[in-house]
Amino acid sequence: MLNYKIHKKWSILVTLALISALLLAIASSASSIYLYGSSTNNIKADAAIVLGAAVWGEKPSPVFRERINHAINLYKNGSVKTIIFTGGVGEINEPPEAIVGKNYALAQQVKAADILTDTQSRTTHQNLTNALEVAKAHQLNKFLIVSDPLHMKRAVLMARNLGMDAHSSPTPTTRYRGFHSQMEFLSRETYFYFVYLVFKI
Repeated sequence: MLNYKIHKKWSILVTLALISALLLAIASSASSIYLYGSSTNNIKADAAIVLGAAVWGEKPSPVFRERINHAINLYKNGSVKTIIFTGGVGEINEPPEAIVGKNYALAQQVKAADILTDTQSRTTHQNLTNALEVAKAHQLNKFLIVSDPLHMKRAVLMARNLGMDAHSSPTPTTRYRGFHSQMEFLSRETYFYFVYLVFKI
């Protein structure tokens, strides 16, 4: 009976220790994701890779629009010479995200020759993998990854694991500004960050 009580006590202590370690890891990762997205790189690159987001008919959603606007600003201030838009079809009867991004940029006087697209990807990893193939075909080697701040750590980690010379360039006009929307996005990103670390997808 005594041995049983000791064993039960140690089992409880080990379980509590594991739960505490897991919670600490989650909190640490969430904090690092938040801080990473707060920093910017004032460097020049061959291209900005705009990670896809939802479109509303023929127009970018507010989230996607701000990513596009940031890439256009990078282009116009000379930080990049090329913009690569990524993203396939999210909903039936909608154009690919990349094409909506391209059309928006053309309307903002970005030259057609300076725009490249990937219209097949559906996930962040696919965005980056397909963008890399597009970039290789045009001898582009250094990249600014454009997305919302809380998306940046996972996206840049993925890009570098693909062998890309990739750098963070979070959009300063992200639509995720309120506490509730930020916490929801941060929770989701923390989960997907762990999924990527484990499964590399």
